[in-house]
Amino acid sequence: MAEPIVKIAEKILPDQITLVPEKRAELTTEGGLDCAGHKKRLAQVVKRMHKKGILVSTFITPDKTQITASAQTGCDAVELHTGMYANAKSQRAAKTQLQKLRIAKDLALENNLIVHAGHGLTYRNIGPVARIKDLCEFNIGHSIVARAILVGIRQAAEQMIDLINKFSAQNSGD
Repeated sequence: MAEPIVKIAEKILPDQITLVPEKRAELTTEGGLDCAGHKKRLAQVVKRMHKKGILVSTFITPDKTQITASAQTGCDAVELHTGMYANAKSQRAAKTQLQKLRIAKDLALENNLIVHAGHGLTYRNIGPVARIKDLCEFNIGHSIVARAILVGIRQAAEQMIDLINKFSAQNSGD
């Protein structure tokens, strides 16, 4: 939550921001924001964004402590980090991570947070996550952009949307 980035958001007034941890050497974010460890700063940023009419989401691991901290600081939403699911080495490990996502989603909803999911999601692994009831948004970038090289951005996006719609219609009901 570096001050220069916060000021940029205040200047351009996006509808929503998602706060993520950033390390200089990372090509992509590899973990969730430590909301519990930075509650005071997070609450300050949330208050500033809300004054500008900007919704605030935090990118977090599917963890009770981080969800609770996000809610306590006034966030509007959380984006559950799906990287552990996406990188699971076995079906059993993937199922364990899906269950963690379901539990985290339920806790976030109990805390009046909107729930998004993202990181490492692809055309091949989106199905089980899309079946989780009440996820509002999926953040999928790399897979769609990579596919767009072959089929164009419109078709790549439409294909992902079709998959999400197909699988969410088969909703797990949790």
